[in-house]
Amino acid sequence: MSIESPAGSAVVDRLVEVTAALLAEKGIRGTAMAQVAERAGISRAWLYRHFPDKNSLIGAAIVRLADTFSAEAQDELSALDGFAEQVVAGVRIGRGAYDDPGTLLMRLQREEPEAYAACAGAGVNGLVPDLAAFWRPYVAAAVERGEIDGGHDLDEVSEWLARMLISMGTMPGRTLDPEDPESLARHVRRYLLPALSAPPAG
Repeated sequence: MSIESPAGSAVVDRLVEVTAALLAEKGIRGTAMAQVAERAGISRAWLYRHFPDKNSLIGAAIVRLADTFSAEAQDELSALDGFAEQVVAGVRIGRGAYDDPGTLLMRLQREEPEAYAACAGAGVNGLVPDLAAFWRPYVAAAVERGEIDGGHDLDEVSEWLARMLISMGTMPGRTLDPEDPESLARHVRRYLLPALSAPPAG
């Protein structure tokens, strides 16, 4: 895709914005190129000038959503002092509103994995590695602060943390309420931090 002018760039931004909104409302299969053009107020010919097919258009929207979510989450987590506070905030951010960028991406990956894979180039299996990569710098910083034992493999810790966050954020239980920050903090401080602050077993 080539952008020839600032006006063209503005059109692309508008198309991606409209596509993201339609994805939140209708999902991938329910979003059509004609709908995007109509809501954006442009002709289908102009839409196809910038995006030759639906996959490229939705792929651009997915990239935009991921970038937005990562930037917003990084800003919030970087303002917190301790790893426990960051983990609790991470669960809350991940749950978020139904159509916020992070939750929308997780929903699309979970509910439409084949369509998501066709558009994003990675299927539902990319969710854990992507989340682990996002948390890797925070895990490393926690090691530097002495909150996580330095003998742990940081890539393994990051992946385990990603799996724990998905579980805590999506599966309420009898003793853990993901909507209650105090419940989350208690769980993190009693179980997750002691496991990571101790030297790795074996």
